[in-house]
Amino acid sequence: MQPPILVEQVMRTNVNVIDPCASLKDALTMMRDRKVHSLIVEKNYEYDAYGIITNTQILQKILAEDGDIELINVYDVYSKPVFSVSAKIDIRHAAKIMLNHNIKRVAVTDNNELKGVLSTTDLTKYLISLLE
Repeated sequence: MQPPILVEQVMRTNVNVIDPCASLKDALTMMRDRKVHSLIVEKNYEYDAYGIITNTQILQKILAEDGDIELINVYDVYSKPVFSVSAKIDIRHAAKIMLNHNIKRVAVTDNNELKGVLSTTDLTKYLISLLE
């Protein structure tokens, strides 16, 4: 039997993080510049939880309130806590969590510290690499 593939072997470690007090304009600019669809939102204090903000959440907020993206902050929109998994678990367990909760990405943490992000795209790329 082969050893399990761990989340830390598949996750991305270059995590895009934003401050909860940043404006939605800042968040959208960062997403555009880094070509991503979501950002992890920093903790407010040591034992706090990380959050996540997606381009879909931003769009919904702007359309719902006809808002000014310079006046609305990330903390007005983001989801908290973000689903998270340990870097040391089998990717099959992480994938099951993502499928069961219909989420596209999870934060990867170790002792409540952010280590990376695992997305359905990362899982798909990994599966494709096994076929090559």
